[in-house]
Amino acid sequence: MRLYPVRYHAAGEILDVHREMTAGLSWPARVRADADLLAHALRVRLGLDSASTGGRFFELAAPFALAVTAAYGGIHLMSWYAGVVISPGSTWSQLVTTDLRHGLNVLFLVLMCAGGIVALLNHSRLGAVLGLLGFAVDWTISPGLYDSPLQAFAAVLTALVIVACPPDRRRRSPAAGALAALAWFPSALVLTRGFVISTDYGAWPLLALVLTGVVSYARSSGLRALAAIAAASPLFLVQASISL
Repeated sequence: MRLYPVRYHAAGEILDVHREMTAGLSWPARVRADADLLAHALRVRLGLDSASTGGRFFELAAPFALAVTAAYGGIHLMSWYAGVVISPGSTWSQLVTTDLRHGLNVLFLVLMCAGGIVALLNHSRLGAVLGLLGFAVDWTISPGLYDSPLQAFAAVLTALVIVACPPDRRRRSPAAGALAALAWFPSALVLTRGFVISTDYGAWPLLALVLTGVVSYARSSGLRALAAIAAASPLFLVQASISL
């Protein structure tokens, strides 16, 4: 209760409800319920609960952060696929000679892509967050695999946006799903040589993000939606800055 703001300290209903909910629970379930209460207290303290302005802002931003996570992971997986499968050498020899650093990198990209898609369907967000944090930590282990340290920083910021969304405000967003597909598909076509024009499409995901922002603004979502999309986009911003 000390973690809650002062105005909550006299509200005995919080503890009463918590006692009723945890009565007779096993100790693992009790630990989880205590953790939920702790998390709610921290959200209220930080202004990130569902009733706060911050909570409503991250409710808008989180689906787009998941879309960016899924598309970013998918684009880099396709790049790895192009380097291994489409290369002149044997695919099997390429795979068996992959070292641990590259293997971990691919694993985190899979978590980002698959976890982002799962979360966009309004399921668990754990895979996406673990993929982002693993991607960031991987840079400290093998920085040579990445173009810029800003990629690791952008991954952490994206994970924070996802985590900041209140659990009871999580929802599906068709616009975010459309953004993920729009950002990924042209890049995938180019990387797999399924498109006859060969050029640099590194900035395309950012252009897809701008298009999404324009559409959201036109639908009367206002500047708040544009700010939420901007908060969700550090990975695309870094990728565009590297490509340009």
